[in-house]
Amino acid sequence: MNAAVVHSFDAPPNYATFTDPVANEGEKLVTVIAAGLHPIVKSLARGTHYGSSGELPFVAGIDGVGKLEDGTRVFFGTARTPFGTFSELALAPDWMRLPLPDGIDDVTAAGIVNPAMSSWAALTARAKFVAGESVLILGATGVAGRLAIQIAKRLGARRVVAAGRHPKALEKLSALGADQVIHLDQDRTTLVSAFRRELAEAGIDVVLDYVWGQPAECMLDAISQKGLQKASPRLRFIQIGESAGKTISLAASTLRSSGVELLGSGFGSASLDQIRQSVSEFFQAAATKPFQFETKPSPLREVEAIWNESEEGTRIVFQP
Repeated sequence: MNAAVVHSFDAPPNYATFTDPVANEGEKLVTVIAAGLHPIVKSLARGTHYGSSGELPFVAGIDGVGKLEDGTRVFFGTARTPFGTFSELALAPDWMRLPLPDGIDDVTAAGIVNPAMSSWAALTARAKFVAGESVLILGATGVAGRLAIQIAKRLGARRVVAAGRHPKALEKLSALGADQVIHLDQDRTTLVSAFRRELAEAGIDVVLDYVWGQPAECMLDAISQKGLQKASPRLRFIQIGESAGKTISLAASTLRSSGVELLGSGFGSASLDQIRQSVSEFFQAAATKPFQFETKPSPLREVEAIWNESEEGTRIVFQP
């Protein structure tokens, strides 16, 4: 079969032939229709993601849309290395193989589920979000962040604060449901003050963090409190991505002086059952009322040329 094959962690995948997968017990063979180029796909191809096995070669891609042998259209997650979803044929494990609602097209489904799960599962499975709570999103101008605004509102958020780096993109976030925007391109003192005002005036129950690095440090600085007489409201800080840095400096007193709870959301922190349930719930919501989401369909044979293109608010989706 033809596939996007990772031969080296230092170069984009090549469009090449690869051994056809054979389904084992608990798997189904799928003819792939579309698969999204998500940040996790790139990280795995670089060997930098914690889920990387370090083995080469392998087919890129972690999820997609395809058809089973009986013609059923499904969304699925990849089963096992070395097979991925950037290929003509792939393996769909029983735990992540769901029929697609008629109201969702192939390309949208392939592109939207991964970024949607970054906030849907984070809110429902990790933060145990309750309608009426408020959410602050670090990294709100990215594909996943823009979707997170809509999902938080759909789940009943009282207030959504969107923090991001791109001024032109920030201007468009109110149309997606953001009640307030904060520019991350400010000096540290000013940014901490902006976060602290938001915490004091409106309160924040959940932080969805797509960036880590300095913005996360500033938010955690804002959460920490001075003095011995102040109340410490509960705040769940959900770590999702690391586009601004892989590590932070965290003062021990931040944890002692506040009600912050640091949690992660991703494969390993959320169970497979929770992820499957989240995907199913999201499909029901998206079929009832579509989310604003932009995709760029591209032929899989162009994978090497397109691999390093900037998303700019649009998810690239490959079609074999």
